[in-house]
Amino acid sequence: MSNQSFHVTGGNRLDGVLQPQGAKNECLQIISAVLLSEEKITIHNVPDIIDVRKLISLISGLGVEVTKLNDSSYTFEAKNIDLVYFASPEYQTEARKIRGSVMLLGPLLSRFKKAFLPKPGGDKIGRRRLDTHFNGFVEMGAKFVFDEKEDTYFLEGDNLKGAYVHMDEISVTGTANMVMAAVLTPGITSIYNAACEPYLQQLTKMLVRMGAKIEGIGSNLLKIEGVSSLKGTTHTILPDMIEIGSFIGLAAMTQSNIRIKDCQIPELGIIPKTFQKLGIQMEFDGDDIIIPSQSNYEIQSFIDGSIMTVYDSPWPGFTPDLMSILLTTAIQAKGSILIHQKMFESRLFFVDKLIDMGAQIILCDPHRATVIGLDRKHALKGIQMSSPDIRAGVSLLIAALSAEGKSVIHNIHQIDRGYQNIDGRLQALGAQIERVDD
Repeated sequence: MSNQSFHVTGGNRLDGVLQPQGAKNECLQIISAVLLSEEKITIHNVPDIIDVRKLISLISGLGVEVTKLNDSSYTFEAKNIDLVYFASPEYQTEARKIRGSVMLLGPLLSRFKKAFLPKPGGDKIGRRRLDTHFNGFVEMGAKFVFDEKEDTYFLEGDNLKGAYVHMDEISVTGTANMVMAAVLTPGITSIYNAACEPYLQQLTKMLVRMGAKIEGIGSNLLKIEGVSSLKGTTHTILPDMIEIGSFIGLAAMTQSNIRIKDCQIPELGIIPKTFQKLGIQMEFDGDDIIIPSQSNYEIQSFIDGSIMTVYDSPWPGFTPDLMSILLTTAIQAKGSILIHQKMFESRLFFVDKLIDMGAQIILCDPHRATVIGLDRKHALKGIQMSSPDIRAGVSLLIAALSAEGKSVIHNIHQIDRGYQNIDGRLQALGAQIERVDD
């Protein structure tokens, strides 16, 4: 992968329509789940992003027959799986590159009674423990071996049986893994303190269509009765709520008039309301969200007059993936806000770049930042910067598009991991972005 950067000339108002891509986080779960059946599974609205391409390549190596029907639709048939490939250096190298590979453990353990994984990569946003996954598998009777020297994990599941699993943290990927491990495991598995994000609800609904027996979908207590096999199905991935939130922030910061198409608004939870707390106007037209051009937006305060605080929490709370975007959008608001990023510990370290651009932000500690809105009295100025993770990368892009002058954002493969052709789509609305090989 070549190193590329975005050269951005800011200060332009954008105008037009944006169609959100399929949800990255849902897609990684759904593609992992194709390993649970030997029948054909068709998936629509698949985003063309690096992380998804890598996972598709990984399961192809395992023997899944993948057919691309069009730009966003695929069929998968996991009839002839090559478990020898599992232990190969090639598989280890590829699996290390993508954190989503951890979700292959549940389906492989469930259907083939063994699973192997090198320590995965992904975003640099602090520690992201895998204990929750492995503790759950062990509760269900799996044997777990961690090879410290090679940094690899091995699970053997010849004696898997239904169990009561109390998740020690509300992990979306951890819950997805437990669900996929339980659907083909004899007996009843109860998963308490389960995540209930729309992505996870989508996964469980798809598994039910395939013949799984799951109760409690959408709640934090899932009850799964194992079945002997699952059949094929067709599934359509939701629009990416993180991208929708990013576009809301982009429109506000750049004073643009943007219509975001087909958002499936009921699935967005409190995301629109949270951006409205910053004073951002929005109109709802069917399933479209329209952000009109706004010269000013004012942060609300609490009833007692105290400073507005927004913190992330598991669904149905505000998603941690949008905290960076919300923080960046607050830079040009009127008023102040405390952003409390509870769930990850290094996600706010990109704010030094925003401060260099002229934002008034006090980083209180690794988890909290206070933004004192500029109310457009001063424009941000363009600088050189680097993208540390997917969401911070898009936040910096939003800041650059709203700034005066030219910005250069390096390490943009981090943005490409989660956003499909973001430069092309924004250029169509009038943004000045150029992709340059470093």
